[in-house]
Amino acid sequence: MPTSLLQANDCRYRVQLARTLDDVRRSQRLRHQVFVQEMGAQAQVDEHGCEYDRYDAFCQHLLVIDQHNDHLVASTRILTRARAQAAGGFYSANEFDLAMLSRLHGEVIEIGRTCVHPDHRNGSTIGVLWQGLANFMEQHQISHLFGSASIPMQDGGQAAHSIMQELRGSFMSSDELRVTPKRPLPELNDTANVGKKTRMPPLLKAYMRLGAQICGEPCWDPEFACADIFILLDVQKLHMRYHRHFVQRNMPENLPDAASILHAVPLPETQAAHQQRLA
Repeated sequence: MPTSLLQANDCRYRVQLARTLDDVRRSQRLRHQVFVQEMGAQAQVDEHGCEYDRYDAFCQHLLVIDQHNDHLVASTRILTRARAQAAGGFYSANEFDLAMLSRLHGEVIEIGRTCVHPDHRNGSTIGVLWQGLANFMEQHQISHLFGSASIPMQDGGQAAHSIMQELRGSFMSSDELRVTPKRPLPELNDTANVGKKTRMPPLLKAYMRLGAQICGEPCWDPEFACADIFILLDVQKLHMRYHRHFVQRNMPENLPDAASILHAVPLPETQAAHQQRLA
């Protein structure tokens, strides 16, 4: 079954859903490189150098491939409501009270573990990733997308507090869509630089440009040494200029339905054994 969601003739990159176990492992190895080696996350890693958790078996994995050399340069994973029920809940429920999800009508997806290779952190890579997500949402009539956007905490939280101060002014959701973090950010010892203009991470900036809202205060994730901001995107309110950019541009006709492509792919043995111990 073909899995390509987008392959623009004038584009260096293509985006596709993982189909094989090797595809999933490629994503997990990139996650290890970015989250563990680069950011110092204390995550689960198997003997193949793959960063993993129990949700991987329930997700579809979206991959961005450099067509010049077939290298994986970015990935994210998609968890639908039905598969989240099979997994025992959404990943975000580990960090936030998600009672607000009951107020969202229609189909929803959670995205997570989004990462981009350091040599490809540019607008083209993120744009192609979002083209794949936007097309997936259109194919499967998704009404809302949500997940966490992360801000590194290596500076003790100065950037996270400053960026939140900026976001509260223009991007906060209505009260009925708020979430509550289970582990709020620690207080700053030095507040002198709070409010100082701080560079927003590219992925978070992309969410905001698409029309996403933030749904409350961040959750502190000490294992990944970051502040996680819960974001929500109402697809009907997707800014039209970005709908044209991500959905209508260079989209081939008769795209394949890849809704259940990954669900039969088994976990690597070590990961499956770890998941069994958690059950």
